[in-house]
Amino acid sequence: MKLERVELLHVALPLVTPFRTSFGTMTSKDTFLLHVVTDEAEGWSEFAADPEPLYCSEFVAGAEIVIRDFLLPRVAALPEPTTAAVAPAMASVKGHELAKAALETALLDAELRAYGMSLATFLGSVHERVPAGVSVGIKNSVPELLDDVERYLAEGYIRIKLKIEPGWDVEPVRAVRERFGDQLPLQVDANTAYTLADAEHLRKLDDFGLLLIEEPLEENNIHAHAQLQRRLATPVCLDESIHSARDAASAIAMDACRVVNVKPARVGGYPQARRIHDVAAAHGVPVWCGGMLETGIGRAPNLALAALPGFTLPGDTSASSRYFAEDITEPFVLQDGHLPVPTAPGIGIDPLPDALARFTTATRELYAGRR
Repeated sequence: MKLERVELLHVALPLVTPFRTSFGTMTSKDTFLLHVVTDEAEGWSEFAADPEPLYCSEFVAGAEIVIRDFLLPRVAALPEPTTAAVAPAMASVKGHELAKAALETALLDAELRAYGMSLATFLGSVHERVPAGVSVGIKNSVPELLDDVERYLAEGYIRIKLKIEPGWDVEPVRAVRERFGDQLPLQVDANTAYTLADAEHLRKLDDFGLLLIEEPLEENNIHAHAQLQRRLATPVCLDESIHSARDAASAIAMDACRVVNVKPARVGGYPQARRIHDVAAAHGVPVWCGGMLETGIGRAPNLALAALPGFTLPGDTSASSRYFAEDITEPFVLQDGHLPVPTAPGIGIDPLPDALARFTTATRELYAGRR
């Protein structure tokens, strides 16, 4: 497989409603797609982060520079840019897992399309569909929150995740439990909004039988999360703190988490995500697939990952309509609380040309073959 061209397309899709977390409010998905052309097939991927470095240190403009100036030259110098060779070639560039994931996934998509193999088959997925949860942002009032949860449950979602922050935690959770009952699978996500000094306050959440509390403390502070877990009955789940299978193994060994959120982009791509799944499964730790408000280009491969056997909790693999009135691909539609796993070669989906044209704000050629 020879690399012929790499194109970057900036896209901006308005969200159906603003999405607020402890670190900010999003009104659109503003990111870029990578389009890779080889002599055998084409591949697509989506950069998962945002224009500002708030969820993580990476951001759209920075990732473009890293891919163009540091990652692509190393990959283009390979005799063949196969998946097995790409990660070692990029390893000398420190960090930038989301940028690496975008390039690796586009090349993996092209390679699998050339073979006629789906990503689900490549990863070893065992399910034809996966259960869908939904993430509910911070609201202006508890009644507004309850209305949103009621609507999502009516649409068929089988697990609810509430974003929380100091001042918006115990009472919203209590209200949801009182309104919808103890049988509702419910979890919360703090996105690093608390400190260890808040442990006694967070213990109040133990009364509500939550599936987990996600990344309550400072990112990468595994020791503090281990201390917190000793004081909570609610399982701690790590998200932002897990960047590799090694991180996952360390966190599990320290009992810093009893659940792992696997976001392929955050850990550098789908092969590394698969390794994290394997480490967790070997220790009996459940994993689930997180979301980054992806378009269909990012959502499709996440569904393939979420169909692995160790993903025993519903993920944030919501239907396209949760975020977008119109996607840039054929929409993913909820069916009995589940989404189908794509079975076509590669990531199993392509952008729709008309929609892609409407939502593309700029296009740049990053690589045009050896000169």
